[in-house]
Formats: sequence, C-alpha cells, structure tokens
Amino acid sequence: MKKKVLSLVLATAMAVSMLAGCGNNQQAAAPAESAPASTQAAAPAESAPAEKEAVEQVTLNLAYMPNYGSLWSIENAIEQGYLAEEGITVNLTEFADGPGIIAAMESGSIDIGYIGQGAHKLCINGQATIFALSHISNGDMLIGGPGITSIEELAGKKVAYSSGTSSEDILVKSLAKAGMTMDDIVAVDMDATGIVSAIISGGVDAAATWSPNSLKILEEVEGAVKLTDNMTFSDETISLASWIVMPKFAEENRDVLVRFTRALFKAMDYAANDHQQETAALVAKQVALDEATVYEQRGDAQWLTGKEVAKGAADGTVEGYYELQKKSFIEAGAVEGDPAVSDYVLLDVMVEAGKY
Repeated sequence: MKKKVLSLVLATAMAVSMLAGCGNNQQAAAPAESAPASTQAAAPAESAPAEKEAVEQVTLNLAYMPNYGSLWSIENAIEQGYLAEEGITVNLTEFADGPGIIAAMESGSIDIGYIGQGAHKLCINGQATIFALSHISNGDMLIGGPGITSIEELAGKKVAYSSGTSSEDILVKSLAKAGMTMDDIVAVDMDATGIVSAIISGGVDAAATWSPNSLKILEEVEGAVKLTDNMTFSDETISLASWIVMPKFAEENRDVLVRFTRALFKAMDYAANDHQQETAALVAKQVALDEATVYEQRGDAQWLTGKEVAKGAADGTVEGYYELQKKSFIEAGAVEGDPAVSDYVLLDVMVEAGKY
C-alpha cells in the first residue's frame, strides 16, 4: 500500500471535515487516534491531489459470521486500508446466522450485515435491503451420519437443521430431489452452533449446515457422507451471499453505502484469486481458528472480484442471479408475493461503487 500517500489523504480529510463542521444523519466520526494518519509522517505535497474532496468520517457496526466467506472481503478492506480511504471505521460483531443479524439490525445495534443464502428470503419479504453481492456460495451441505449414504435413507431419521437459514434451504431442496418433504423425517431445529456437536455425539442421524461446520463434521465423524451441496442444484437455483442494511438506512445513507461498497469491491479484487493464504490468516485471527482450517474454506464459493460484480450489476447478470434465487424461494413457498429484484437489491449502488 502507498501508506505515506494514504496518511496525508486521511489527515487532510479529517482536518477539512473538522473545520467545515459538516454533519448529517451518520454516526459520530471515529476518534482521531483511530486514524494512523495523525501520527505518521506526511507524504510530499505533490503526491496527494489538493482537489480531493474530504469525506465525512463514519463508524459502522458490522455483523459477520465466523467463516471465510463472511470475512474474506471485509478483513482485506480493513487490512489494505480501503475502508480508511473512504473515511470509514467498522466495529465487528459475530453472529451465528443471518436471521439473527437481521434481528439485530432491526433493533438498531447493527448497521451493516452479511447474510448467506437462507436469510435472503427475509430480504425478498421486505425486511432488509441488499446493497452488494459478496459471492456465489457452495458452502452448504446435507451430510448423512454413519450408515446413511442416500437422501432416501433419511426417512424417519433425525436430521439437524437451523430454520430460516441456508441450512433449511438445502435440506428442503435435498428432500424434494428425492420426492420427500420435512414430514418424512424427524426434523430437529436447533441453533447453528449446536449442529456439529449433535451429529458428533450421535444425537441426530444427519445434518444440514454450512462451512466450516460442514467441513468439521466430515473430518470428525467417521463414516459421514456428503449427500448434497449447493452445486447439486446449480441447474435450477443459485446460492448467494450478500451485504445488507435496513431499508431506512439505505434511504438515508446512500453515499455511505457507495463508499463502503467501493472499499469492499477493492478488497474483493485483491483477495479473490491471488491472496487467499493471506486472507485465511486474517480470518483465522478474527475467528480464533487455526489458519489451515480456515484456508480449507476457500473452496466454498466462486469468489467474485468487485469489478465482476459491478459489471454484472450494470449488464443484468447480477439481477439475473437474484431473480433465479427468488424464483426458487417462491417455488418452495418461502416468500410472500413476487417483488421486482430492484425493490430489494440496490443494483445502482453496485454500479456506482464499481467506478474506481
């Protein structure tokens, strides 16, 4: 990174912001000590364009889940200084699943959150607004315990899942593939954090969950078999991961969303292909797991660059992804009505954020 250039830009932005006394409905600006520019030596004046407009310093409370897919871009947006360039500081808070994140956002304790496939149905139903596509996921699995090698063998068996999440989504799809429904199994609804211990202890016969839980089960349960994953259904649906906010936040803070998404897209460009080992180390530190375990999760998705997402948002590709996702939820009876994708996905934010 060009740390000296970045330092002067940040120092200049903060000084101009303080003198202008600018402010709106954003949260209070981050303290000066959180910006390294105040303590680092200034770069030569000619390296920092004088015409660069100052941006308001904003602190955002951000929700994530403890896996590579949730953190791969945001950790690099922090580490590589892309958020700092946009005048944004984030406070990270861990959650077990998407519905829990949306509930926290509704309470006002979280501003921005990451969700996996299952929680998208809540966005379609109008509870939250999507402003950035993160990646195309393949981290969800239905896993049979010892002795279970097919979906049909789940009949009458205890299957652990977490309702309202991608866990439930892949379980329902898998059963339908075999001509079955939830009524054909003993569905055991539990918190996502309890699924691994339930199948390891033999309390359930199978489990529907996501990475890294799925990888841990396959590693620790002798005889465990992957029955399905997201790619099993790639011809009929798509599994997406996205960044979301409350509709009101989106209406009042569009500029902040564009700035945040621009930083995110730059991080995605950085991390998608060439820096996965480095990214795994950052994620491992945040979630307190060993680096090798996190690195294994790099196969859980198609890691899109920010440029790819922005281009796809402009040419209709991204809208097509969300349309296909919505269609599968409608067919499963998981959503109410058939809103236009543009009603709950801010494609324009992705397009604008991609102009860097």
